[in-house]
Amino acid sequence: MRRLLVLVALISVASCANSDLSGCSEKADRSLDCSYRDLREASLIASDLSGTDLEGANLEGANLEGANLSGTDLEGANLEGANLKGAELIGTDLTRATLPRSDLTGADFTRATLIETDLSGAAISGADFTRATLIEAYLSGADLEGA
Repeated sequence: MRRLLVLVALISVASCANSDLSGCSEKADRSLDCSYRDLREASLIASDLSGTDLEGANLEGANLEGANLSGTDLEGANLEGANLKGAELIGTDLTRATLPRSDLTGADFTRATLIETDLSGAAISGADFTRATLIEAYLSGADLEGA
């Protein structure tokens, strides 16, 4: 419960218009479960969301610049047009996630799983994919310079 209260407080400080996480619950391992939540246009700049379950969440247009999403479950999540510039996604599961036209510049995808992930038209320059798993990822029109 303490982690939920701290996270809600952090988000309140960030003044998120559409990012009410009060419906999220704490799992037995003390991680936060926000699966299938509608978080469109949320402002979660530099937030620590590591280990959070965001499976199937709608984060379309969300601002997650500099956020820590390490170990997060983003399977099937919608991140279309999201700003993940400089975000940490170390060990994150992005299986079947959609990130078209997202800004992933300088993001760290070390050991991340990107199976059937849609990265079409995304800005991926300078991103780190060290030991990441990319299988059948869609990269059409993506800017991969320096990745």
